[in-house]
Amino acid sequence: MSAIGSTRTAPGERAGQQNGQGDLHREWSSRTRIFLTPVAAPSILGLFGFASSTFMVAAYLAGWYGSSHSAVSVLSNLAPFCLFFGGLAQFLAGMWSYRARDAIGTAMHGTWGAFWMAFGVFFILVGAHVLTLVGGTAHGATDAIPFAYWFYTLAAITACGFFAALFKNAGLAAVLFTLAAGSACVGIGFDSGVSTWYRVGGYILVASAAFAVYTAFALMLLEGVGRVVLPLGHFRYNRREHWRPGAVLARALEYEEGMPGSKVGQ
Repeated sequence: MSAIGSTRTAPGERAGQQNGQGDLHREWSSRTRIFLTPVAAPSILGLFGFASSTFMVAAYLAGWYGSSHSAVSVLSNLAPFCLFFGGLAQFLAGMWSYRARDAIGTAMHGTWGAFWMAFGVFFILVGAHVLTLVGGTAHGATDAIPFAYWFYTLAAITACGFFAALFKNAGLAAVLFTLAAGSACVGIGFDSGVSTWYRVGGYILVASAAFAVYTAFALMLLEGVGRVVLPLGHFRYNRREHWRPGAVLARALEYEEGMPGSKVGQ
């Protein structure tokens, strides 16, 4: 704490200080330099990367395609895309979310980016017959208990993110709620070997991917247009602004004397 902040002044002295506040403000303003680093919303990339990989794998789990082929052959073909877009790109978005002071984005994109990288590497190695998946998967309807614990862990962590997102907006909360529920269903499917759980989990994860695309698109339009086009449903107890279509959420701060070193719009 500075000496000024810790010093008490008498009432008579306080009036003299108030008279000199204008000069003190000018003095500090003349010395202050503000350097701002432009940061776009990292979750736009993270949500698109997550949605693409999740949709492709979830559609397979739901039985939309690939039923005539083995699970290993299908998932090993999806693995490179999941590794780089759902994994690496989303993980980088999580690290950029850290710089943007987005705790939920850091945790969720970091977690799921790491998962998709592990998923991609794992099924590339399985497809190359370097590793073997214990049990069967998806349409084989036999157990793969070790792989089930991947999804149990992800479901628990994502559920934590969902409760935190309740203080953000409904779009993000919908993504994380369906993601946690779908992951839990897929984990139960791998654990029990009951194919119904795969299909239910697949459909829920497809819904999560759809919510993710909507949320990312809404954020991208907000950045590009400068006003709300697609509302994200901010909750009343966290509504700083009205997220109705056409609302402007960011307003430039302007000082009477200007702030040296700053640029409006950075």
